[in-house]
Amino acid sequence: MPNTPRPACRGYLHKRTQSSLLKGWRKRWFVLRHDCCLCYYRNKRDEGKSRALSVVSLEGALVEADSSLGKPFVFRCCPVSGNRVYYLCATSNQEMKRWLEAMGRAVHPITQNHVWVDVTRHNSNLPPLAVKNPECLGLLHQLDRNKDSWVQHYSVLKDGCLYFYASIRSTCAIGGIYLHGYTVRDQPVGSRRSAIELRPPSEEFKVFYLCAENANENKRWISAIKSSTAKWLPLQQAVQDYMSRPSEETRM
Repeated sequence: MPNTPRPACRGYLHKRTQSSLLKGWRKRWFVLRHDCCLCYYRNKRDEGKSRALSVVSLEGALVEADSSLGKPFVFRCCPVSGNRVYYLCATSNQEMKRWLEAMGRAVHPITQNHVWVDVTRHNSNLPPLAVKNPECLGLLHQLDRNKDSWVQHYSVLKDGCLYFYASIRSTCAIGGIYLHGYTVRDQPVGSRRSAIELRPPSEEFKVFYLCAENANENKRWISAIKSSTAKWLPLQQAVQDYMSRPSEETRM
């Protein structure tokens, strides 16, 4: 997928070093991802460009404020896997509370998020016409700004996710966009009087421009996308759809 849900929390924290030769605190850029993993980089500009120095799953972890080191705004993280304890230090009490709240949600994630991610991953491995009850489907052209050209995809909209296929005969999606939080509108682009603009909730993500075969088709897609992003797939329906899928659709 060219975009992912916005991280739950990010910012600079000081991390206590584990080395027996060099003890102290080092400033690192931390990112709490949507998949409940905490990772950190040497600095902010490394995010998205370099591999994280460490990635830790927070599900089931112990996360709490810690005063044993005699330093203010310190909290610790004890992951379920491994024997390592992470001591982290924020710049203020408010900042520490922000991290503790976000990490606390990652320790006990909402099951519905996992179901939606699982169903979305499952759908991306299906042929386009095998996706159950699509909210919209057909040809869309996506603007490639690097080449200043429009690339055609067969597209399927389902539960807030837009899947792209090379053709209607493709066996799986080649990419897609998680649309939760995006706003959609009709917007002229270049020589095209009518195009579909998908604007993200944060500048961290890119703006997408799509175009159907004509203005009426653009309106159809815009209406469907607005409806799809305005709702959240009910947990029970997601479980039912996922568990009752035909056996021929389960091949990954």
